[in-house]
Amino acid sequence: MTYAPAILVAALFFTTPVLSADIVGRASTVDGDTIEIHGQRIRLWGVDAPEAGQSCAGLQDRNHAVQRSWRCGKAAADTLDDMLASARPTSCEAVDTDRYGRTVARCAAGGRDVARMMVEKGLAVDYPQYSKGAYADAEREAKAARRGMWAGTFVMPWDWRKGAR
Repeated sequence: MTYAPAILVAALFFTTPVLSADIVGRASTVDGDTIEIHGQRIRLWGVDAPEAGQSCAGLQDRNHAVQRSWRCGKAAADTLDDMLASARPTSCEAVDTDRYGRTVARCAAGGRDVARMMVEKGLAVDYPQYSKGAYADAEREAKAARRGMWAGTFVMPWDWRKGAR
């Protein structure tokens, strides 16, 4: 009796890398487009949100008074945190790994696409370089309704990171 086929199958099983794994759990917010689940940093696929220190201009408050500038990066992170806290758990499907070693994933909370919800609120933008326009419709709607960053003026997050502040 030979055990070679069984050993070969076992060796392949334990050495074949997993290409995509579901990540499910209680998410904490790192910033407007990055979360952490079980200590794993996850970048939301297809969108870009303002950076933590980024400000935007022209937001109206509840009394319709125009503010000169507001911390849109903080608002994006706070909004994402509120969304995830109200719809636990968060589940993510890995798509890629970015240059910083973070998992890039499509994530859902309460059965809804988290990235899409951020774009709909005007606190993230479609990142066409990666999404190929997957969230362009949500961005057009947020812009037309003047939600979030679209209520005034802002620098695209990818330009802001390059120094266009």
